[in-house]
Amino acid sequence: SGLHLDSFIQAWFGDPSRGIRGLNGNFINSLLIAIPATIGSAFLGSLNGYVLSKWKFPGSNLVFTLMLFGMFIPYQSILIPMVRVLQVMGLYGSIPGLIFVHIVYGIPICTLIFRNYYAAVPSELLEAAKIDGAGLLGIYRHILFPISIPGFVVVMIWQFTSVWNDFLFGVIVTSRPNVQPITVALNNMAGSYIVEWNVQMAGSILAALPTLVVYILLGRYFMRGLL
Repeated sequence: SGLHLDSFIQAWFGDPSRGIRGLNGNFINSLLIAIPATIGSAFLGSLNGYVLSKWKFPGSNLVFTLMLFGMFIPYQSILIPMVRVLQVMGLYGSIPGLIFVHIVYGIPICTLIFRNYYAAVPSELLEAAKIDGAGLLGIYRHILFPISIPGFVVVMIWQFTSVWNDFLFGVIVTSRPNVQPITVALNNMAGSYIVEWNVQMAGSILAALPTLVVYILLGRYFMRGLL
């Protein structure tokens, strides 16, 4: 059967008679996870990039190298320590726990992008702000942050897409269906014996819509920020 309206209705609201659980609740979960994680990692990466590019301190290059090293650690190798840390913090199996994981894993790439972005900003701007009495945070707030919008667009598109499409952390950290993101719920829509392909395809389209909308609306800013 083709992709008719009833396929999207079943994918969104579910069909108890067929054992299909809808994606509407998990769609909201993904929004609750992706938006704070994207904003949090972008903001922290911006601060890190600012400090590492404009406020040199002993060992700053080593800190940056170690931070970049975190980008290349395979997710699978840290799952058990990650779960133990979340259990100790009382965040395991919850949406805040998944937000925390994505923020931590997003900091290295965000720091790299912002460090390169701020390295191109003339140091004379910062020196002039220091003469006017601006401190560490004052320079960031009044000088760097206003000119960082293209960089924030690039980072937030990247992070939102990565967090929204994540499956591994979602299935490991959140074991309860009512707190799982949409990627895990979409996988769970496949039955053990029979797969409703039309419903699966409709669910895939619904799951892909947010990232498509983000790229359509912000695509030109993404290219501008990269350049």
